[in-house]
Amino acid sequence: MESSLLLKELRTKEEILEGFSVMKHLRTHLDEQSFLELVLEAKQKEGYQLVALYDHNKMVAIIGFMPMITLYYGRFIWVCDLVTLPEERSKGYGEKLLTYVHQYAVENGYNIVSLSSGLQRVDAHRFYEEKMRYNKVSYVFLKKLPSH
Repeated sequence: MESSLLLKELRTKEEILEGFSVMKHLRTHLDEQSFLELVLEAKQKEGYQLVALYDHNKMVAIIGFMPMITLYYGRFIWVCDLVTLPEERSKGYGEKLLTYVHQYAVENGYNIVSLSSGLQRVDAHRFYEEKMRYNKVSYVFLKKLPSH
């Protein structure tokens, strides 16, 4: 299996748009255009990176991450998005992508990788805690404000 796997950072508009075919399974509220605009802005302003995993030339999983600085964690990598095609889950693709981010973090001087996961994503939580050895350390709160 290993030799059929390829990790690739999605950089061009065309590559990013190809990533939407996988990302839409996680970010169901986005359409292609809003996805592209947000990725391009995040890449420019936040150092966001979008990396896809291909198996036999088919994109099967994708991860988005970026460096952040907070007083709580200091300098760390925030995993914004991680999704595998529904029919391709439980094949080790998420583990490969998170391991890639862990390696990226170490190589770039970060010793923390953090992420949030929706309360309803019980299988994902089991994966993060049991398989990837992440600790559950907080709740994330959200308040939507009126748009102007």
